[in-house]
Amino acid sequence: MNYFMRRIWTLLALCVVLALQACASVPNADARDPWESMNRRIYSFNDVLDNVAIKPAAKVYTQVLPSPVRTGIHNFLGNLGDVWSMVNSALQLKGQATVETLMRIQVNTFLGLGGVLDVATEMRLEKRKEDFGQTLGHWGVKPGPYVVLPIFGPSTLRDTLAMPLDIKGDLVREFNDPSTRNALSVTRVMDVRSGLLQTLDVIKAAALDPYTFVRDGVLQKRLSDVYDGNPPAIFDYSESETP
Repeated sequence: MNYFMRRIWTLLALCVVLALQACASVPNADARDPWESMNRRIYSFNDVLDNVAIKPAAKVYTQVLPSPVRTGIHNFLGNLGDVWSMVNSALQLKGQATVETLMRIQVNTFLGLGGVLDVATEMRLEKRKEDFGQTLGHWGVKPGPYVVLPIFGPSTLRDTLAMPLDIKGDLVREFNDPSTRNALSVTRVMDVRSGLLQTLDVIKAAALDPYTFVRDGVLQKRLSDVYDGNPPAIFDYSESETP
């Protein structure tokens, strides 16, 4: 395990320890968010970091690069991400999704100039995003408490514990040149954040409590992801259950 992975594990372990310490100090907390006090502090820290550094950088990113270039970058990074999605589809025994994602990778890599062009979507090959947190959920591991991670943002305990493996499966890490890896990692952050510029501004302006709005949205989305868009009407976050 390299230095970066050790730092990630250390960060995640620290978050779990802090969460356990904060658990008993939150009265009448949402059952899904027993560590709300700690989560809100981290959310505030992330918000400041975003306003000071990430959001301004994302605005520059959108201003400097023309839309077709940004689309090409988004497609290229998405094609790399499809490989890990294919692996997790296979781990969930989703045969059709695995085959179609493999076809997406092949089509976009060889016909889409290495993934810069999303030819597969034009051929109606559906893009599916799967990660190891979803794989654990598929096999019955409940999400556990809601967690807000420093820098990484909203998550759940299950997805937090799955994160090191998701990072390990990231093809960006396979680039041998450190400068290339770093550039791609930063570019991906800019790609994601630039796509949320208007959305996050609207949330902050319209929501009475942006924290709870984001929390509810994230938990609902992750539940939908695990159940492929068909989550149960009532979901128990506490008891073990196999879909």
